[in-house]
Amino acid sequence: MPDTDTDLPDHLLTDLLDLAITAARAAGAELMARYRDVQGLDSKSTATDPVSDADRAAESLIVELISARRPDDGMLGEEGASRVGSTGLTWVFDPLDGTVNYLYELDNFSVSVAVEDEQGALAGAVHDPTRNILYSAARGRGAFKDGVRLQCADAVPAARALLGTGFGYLPERRQLQGRVIGRMLPLVRDIRRIGSAALDLSWVAAGAMNAYYEEGINRWDVSAGALIASEAGATVTSFTPAGLPTGCLAAAPGLHTELVALLTECARA
Repeated sequence: MPDTDTDLPDHLLTDLLDLAITAARAAGAELMARYRDVQGLDSKSTATDPVSDADRAAESLIVELISARRPDDGMLGEEGASRVGSTGLTWVFDPLDGTVNYLYELDNFSVSVAVEDEQGALAGAVHDPTRNILYSAARGRGAFKDGVRLQCADAVPAARALLGTGFGYLPERRQLQGRVIGRMLPLVRDIRRIGSAALDLSWVAAGAMNAYYEEGINRWDVSAGALIASEAGATVTSFTPAGLPTGCLAAAPGLHTELVALLTECARA
């Protein structure tokens, strides 16, 4: 999860954040131009894991914008963009986080763009295009929602916590995730499954949810959002109590500790 220190010159960090914001906003505009007129629908890992021309067009736009200003940086995008760079920096992006919501016109989707060094995310932006909201952060500079500094909610007991989560597309993975979340449900105030990890983490940063937990997520799902939540004061860690290859837990420090214990017990039961 994100480190809090950087040796980058201040102007370079500013430029990187500006590019992340520019790319996220541009991709969001591309998505909205295609909203409610989905073309080129296909599937990826399973029949329930969709991709469309909107995903691909938004990713192409992100690649074009980053390449124009940072041609020597690496890239990793959900829809196949992959490039090894020579600068030590890699752009990690999801052009449409919440494709199923996009297809069903449920509005809760986002664009996530981050740039990482060897310690994790340096700068990142999550754009919510249907609401025209921009979440952003740079390492050591705090997190912001449309320019207003964010602070995560104060820690509450788990029994009063609203927990966000998500599920994968492989049936056996969903079954495992469902068992853990089913055991957690009586132990927290309630659970939300929004459908966009980047938004979940941004909402933890904004205090709209107390915590977010998910296993089986990809790097592009959480790179920007994890930095935003961390810079807003949340404790954000890699966390895999059910044994999946990847996972993330974000919450205010005291609540984070309690959720680690509860989720670990639920995963073992």
